[in-house]
Amino acid sequence: MRLILFGPPGVGKGTQAKLLAEEFGIRHISTGDMLRAAFAAGTTLGRKAKSLMDAGQLVPDDVMIGIVREVLASPDNKKGFILDGFPRTLAQAKALTKFFDELKITDYRVVNFELDDDEIVRRLNNRLVCRKDGKIYNKEMDGLSPGNPCPACGGELYQRDDDLAETVRKRLKVYHMTTAPVIEYYKAGGMVVNIDGNSSIDVVNREIKMMVN
Repeated sequence: MRLILFGPPGVGKGTQAKLLAEEFGIRHISTGDMLRAAFAAGTTLGRKAKSLMDAGQLVPDDVMIGIVREVLASPDNKKGFILDGFPRTLAQAKALTKFFDELKITDYRVVNFELDDDEIVRRLNNRLVCRKDGKIYNKEMDGLSPGNPCPACGGELYQRDDDLAETVRKRLKVYHMTTAPVIEYYKAGGMVVNIDGNSSIDVVNREIKMMVN
């Protein structure tokens, strides 16, 4: 199983990636994981990326592509992998295709999670995070508010700035602008399967497995 997960923030990509990775014994590779691995390994690209991020700058395409190349070339990925958060630009997508060709990887699928923007804003605006253990809760479902103690550890619950409604809409605008060409690129190659992100976790998981097998 080789998957590239696409979708706006709050649509459930991370949840599904973890479930599939555990079930099939394959690696879930997120952008953050790739950067942390490169930092830890002390590679030339990792050091360059870290210096840029420490300075508050974005990691450019060429550096990110190089890091992905290093990660995917690892023997750990022979059984399969799930890419989460990459590629994010058309340049990254084209570079990834070239690298897949070099590795003779042809049997992969792009899973595109679809969900209405208003529902995404509602979901993320209801999200609370524990400052102590990082657990995530939902204001509506769990009956909690910012400042309440975490039910698991007693830490303070707070709402991340990037989960505020106005910020989420700005994030979605950027997402649609940058990823629309990428989705079209993969659709042209017949690699995309669309998933309704409004379904339950179990239903989405089942649909992904049915569509990619």
